[in-house]
Amino acid sequence: MTHDPVRHRRRSLRLPAYDYHQPGAYFVTICIQDRERILGEVARDQVVPSDAGKMIESVWRELPERYSGVGLDAFVVMPNHLHGTVVLVGAGPRACPENAGRVPPGQPQGVAPTGTISLPDVVRRFKSLTAAKYRQGIRDNGWPPFPRRLWQRNYYEHVIRDDEDLDRIRRYVAENPLRWKEDPENVL
Repeated sequence: MTHDPVRHRRRSLRLPAYDYHQPGAYFVTICIQDRERILGEVARDQVVPSDAGKMIESVWRELPERYSGVGLDAFVVMPNHLHGTVVLVGAGPRACPENAGRVPPGQPQGVAPTGTISLPDVVRRFKSLTAAKYRQGIRDNGWPPFPRRLWQRNYYEHVIRDDEDLDRIRRYVAENPLRWKEDPENVL
C-alpha cells in the first residue's frame, strides 16, 4: 500500500507547547499492536504474566539502570498493554511540573537541559528493547509471533501535575487488573 499523506496523516497526542525533556512525572499507557493478549492473562483479579509479560516487566524495571535521569513509580503490565509512571531527572516521585501545557505556543519555555532524555525517548527505547527481546523469544522460546510490529505506533501520556494527580494514577494502576473484566475491549 502506498503512503497517502492525506489519508494516513498522523496526529500527535503530545501537548503542543510542552517540553517533554523537563523534569517531572508522566503517566503512560503503551499498547500491544491490535491489543493482542500476549503478555499474560487476568485470573482472580490478578495479572498472571506470560514469559513475554515477565520480560516486558523486567525491561521496564531496568530503565533507570540503563538511562541516567529516569525513575519509575507505579506500573502494571496487563495482557495487552502497560501502564506506568516515568519520572525524569531532577524530580522526585512527588515533584511534578507546574503549569504543564499552559505555556502559549511560540513562547519561550526555557533552555532544554543538555544530555537529558525526553519522555518520547524513554518510550521509544523501551519499545525498541522489548521488541528485540520479544523477537528473540519467538526464535528461542516459541512465543506467539506478532503481526507487523509489537507495539502500537503511538502511546497515551499524561503530565502528572500534583500529588493528588499522582495518587489518583497510583490507584488507577493498582486497580487496573480488578477492572479488566469490565472493559468491553477485553470481552472475548
